[in-house]
Amino acid sequence: MKNSLFVLSALALALVWQPAGAQDRIYRCGNEYTNNASQAKERGCKLVEGGNVTVLQSSRPATPAAASPASAPKVSAADQKARDSDRQAILQDELRKAEAKLAELTKEYNNGFPQKSALEMRNTQAYQERTTELKANLDRAQADVDGIRRELERIK
Repeated sequence: MKNSLFVLSALALALVWQPAGAQDRIYRCGNEYTNNASQAKERGCKLVEGGNVTVLQSSRPATPAAASPASAPKVSAADQKARDSDRQAILQDELRKAEAKLAELTKEYNNGFPQKSALEMRNTQAYQERTTELKANLDRAQADVDGIRRELERIK
């Protein structure tokens, strides 16, 4: 009796210690996962090792994100035209400022040889760092000018 009780308790203990719902081998095929070995072999998928994989299906939005709701206020054509002209004026003002900043940085950068200060005469590392920073600022200013010009082209 004790022997059969021991066997039953050992069997119950073994069932408890067995991982619950142990997963089969999981294969990754790009952004998809599968546990079908033959399909994975056909598609050249790679075996995922080192842990369990949980995959959640996302739901698709019911309506397009770009659509405005029916309750959105309508703008008259005259108001929209006024807004567009204000937008264009603001962008042109920003373009003038960005071009002025670009011209200033271009002059200061001096084709990669900015004028050295008294401290930079003795410290070439500081001069190189300032030159690198000026180049980065010049590239950023050029990108700003290009972006504003693209935006102006879109509204014309």
